[in-house]
Amino acid sequence: MGSSDTHTSSQNLSYAQILLVEDEKDVREALSAQLQDEGHHVVEAESGTEAFSLLQQSPFDILLTDVMVPGINGIELVEQIADLPSQPVTIVMTGFGSVEMAVKAIKAGAFDFLQKPFSVEVLSATIESALRVQSLRNENVELRRTVKGQFGLGNLISSSEVMKEVFRLIECVADAESTVLILGESGTGKELIAQTTHFHSNRRKGCLIPVNCGAIPEALLESELFGHEKGAFTGAVATRVGRFELAAGGTIFLDEIGDLSPPLQVKLLRVLQEKTFERVGGTRTYKADARVIAATNQDLEELVANKQFREDLYYRLNVVPIVVPPLRHRSEDIPLLIEHFMNMFNERRSSKLTGISPEAMTLLCSYQWPGNVRELGNIIERMAILKRDGQIDLADLPEKIRSPHAVSATNVSAAIPVGGINLSGTVEEFENRLIIEALERTNWVKSKAAQLLHINRTTLIEKLKKKSLAEIVSNRTGQDTKPVTSF
Repeated sequence: MGSSDTHTSSQNLSYAQILLVEDEKDVREALSAQLQDEGHHVVEAESGTEAFSLLQQSPFDILLTDVMVPGINGIELVEQIADLPSQPVTIVMTGFGSVEMAVKAIKAGAFDFLQKPFSVEVLSATIESALRVQSLRNENVELRRTVKGQFGLGNLISSSEVMKEVFRLIECVADAESTVLILGESGTGKELIAQTTHFHSNRRKGCLIPVNCGAIPEALLESELFGHEKGAFTGAVATRVGRFELAAGGTIFLDEIGDLSPPLQVKLLRVLQEKTFERVGGTRTYKADARVIAATNQDLEELVANKQFREDLYYRLNVVPIVVPPLRHRSEDIPLLIEHFMNMFNERRSSKLTGISPEAMTLLCSYQWPGNVRELGNIIERMAILKRDGQIDLADLPEKIRSPHAVSATNVSAAIPVGGINLSGTVEEFENRLIIEALERTNWVKSKAAQLLHINRTTLIEKLKKKSLAEIVSNRTGQDTKPVTSF
């Protein structure tokens, strides 16, 4: 799940299967033409009765219906589709709009209410928002199908003692309404822990709504979280529902919470304290009925100490912390994970990997895995694509794993030359190599490198200055780095 791509049943957020219900032929044809010009597939119906029959026969992403249509009216149609196996997101239209009519439509289960006449931009924006909702619904349906498999505690792949504590915590907190903070390095499976927690909770029937706080531009993140009202800013041509509203009755997963800006930290603190929020540009207060699970690979305590993260928010989030250990601290899980990934990618890639040689397994188990489980999965997938079949041998492994020059405390020669040795110089050189390797493994992010070396970030910075390594780091960090896809 990561950090997390979503899809509608039509496979693309720009394309939808739309059922249009409108008894006025000219209006129906104009709307249909507009929607088809935007790339959607439109099926037309003149009455609610005809529409309900079509909905029983095939699935649609969106139902766009007028209220006053023959047979079953629009409001009744919205109510009746609640019992269908596949439910479209519903948008209700009317030329006789009123607050009472809008409230009635929303209570019946409609996603939005449009008063005629409305502009092309408003309809397009409303369709886009509806597709986001349908996409998240579909994703959660797919997740529920695998809840007894992938998200069963007994199916989380580990035999290590350190992971047993993680499983115990998941069982303890699953049914609680408490906020959960998942801590761990990148690639350790924090999103999988969040999914497992949600699908073992009392909120499992609700949606799990993911938000990657580090991947969404700050200017858009507030609207993404809380939604916005029409006209709130340039380009806000229609009201948009935020992730907290979409997560009502379920769980919102705030990944990379350490990247949240100070203004948004204040707004999130209010949501956690008062369980309320307002949309951007709005005055109406909404109730936040969503459980919050947050995750980060950063040291929040250090961010608090450096005044980069609010202390009060940290304590609100850190009600139940779950620390996911890095893969290098549970090397006994590596053979199990390799077998799991082989089976998975054999199926996905139609490959026929049969196993791994003892020599290759030894190297994989001794490798430090800076990218953790995600990195291991990527390597096995690469083998499934490139090798295709047979046993994975030493020669098949990437150079970074096969290379004998990797720096570690276990491969440093302790031999002293006949002429003696400059101890302080040798120790300093070795320390420099360790610092540079830690920075390289973490894409030159100093806070992550400090975690890898088990020292404070400020200590690392002082060492860089003292050792005249700061220029090297500056040159490296100026280069583009490609983020790793979430596992």
